Amino acid sequence: MKTDSKKVGRPVLESGKREHLLKAKLTEEEHQQVLAMARQLGITRTELIRSRLLSLHGQVVINTSELLASLDSIGSELGRSGNNINQLARHANVLNKRGMLDGEVISAFNQHFARYLEQHIEIQKMMRQLIRLMTG
Repeated sequence: MKTDSKKVGRPVLESGKREHLLKAKLTEEEHQQVLAMARQLGITRTELIRSRLLSLHGQVVINTSELLASLDSIGSELGRSGNNINQLARHANVLNKRGMLDGEVISAFNQHFARYLEQHIEIQKMMRQLIRLMTG
């Protein structure tokens, strides 16, 4: 019979065994809120409660897969916006060469483009804040 030196089962905890149990009574509504929050964040109830009770410096638990999906969606939308701007600029150049470009159209485009740039800068600021929050 072959004997392996590897142990079977759960690995030894590095930070110590969790021996103490806390109890709290909740209303049905509170219980449903806890369940919904844990489901939304993609973590267990225990992980949610532990993170909320022991969080330092106002750390927030986030669902990383949902966050990454949202960031991916934002990046895609920014890419589409950039493509649309390039197409509009190309079309405006063609119209300008033919002498058909109206000054009102240029003015409206410049207003929309300025708003786009403001929003783009705001998104960049939010991304930097998010990175700072996530890294410490």
